[in-house]
Amino acid sequence: MISFRTHAARSLLALGALAAATPAAAQSRAPDRAVVGIAAVYTPGYQGGDDYRLMPFPVIDVTYGRFFASGRKGFGYNVVDGPQVKVGAGATFVPGYRRRDAPTGIGRLDGGAGLRVAADMRFGDVLATVGATKVVSGDVDGALVDASLAYPIRVSDRLSVTPSASATWADSQYNRAYFGISAAQSAASKLPVYRPGGGVKDVSMSLSANYRLNDKVSLGATASLSRLTGDARKSPIVVEATQPSAVLSVAYRF
Repeated sequence: MISFRTHAARSLLALGALAAATPAAAQSRAPDRAVVGIAAVYTPGYQGGDDYRLMPFPVIDVTYGRFFASGRKGFGYNVVDGPQVKVGAGATFVPGYRRRDAPTGIGRLDGGAGLRVAADMRFGDVLATVGATKVVSGDVDGALVDASLAYPIRVSDRLSVTPSASATWADSQYNRAYFGISAAQSAASKLPVYRPGGGVKDVSMSLSANYRLNDKVSLGATASLSRLTGDARKSPIVVEATQPSAVLSVAYRF
């Protein structure tokens, strides 16, 4: 989807609730696993927009040996696969936005593939992730660096909650592609020409809950709040710098 994967995927989206399990739960399971399901996502049409959409989204969290595929990490291979540190490399989707979601005259921004390297680390009960993505296709360009902290809390044998915080840095190429306004777009939209630089693009907070109905089926919920910062926030296409998003999911673990 669009902005859900942009700021809700990193806040866990974010939003690790898409996997219907907290990172702590995922690391405590057997190495090979498959979690699939469906989620309902409430999210802005694009980062900074004021129109929201409710849409379905697949839940995927599959690990086979060192190979992985998930809504949170994309798909790839864990080069380092230890109990405290995992370092993976692979591919992920970098979203754009639809013409109908963008301001009139701005047009469509096609998403594309990104090559991503990320490290998941455990410090006691705290889980940290640091990742870097280089966009290699689509209308989006440039590079992103993201970092997040999560603290899973086991409330009962069935229920766990996870507060988390995250931030994303974007280079000038990415910000110009996503938030910039060219001369042609300015003429069509009546918005001023805008060429943003790089910097911290957004910060997010989220709270996720995961409830196991039984050994196979679990329910997930995530509420997130993301705020654009720096040159991204100053873009003329940004209507709301602070945006909420939410996810409800049901998943089955094989």
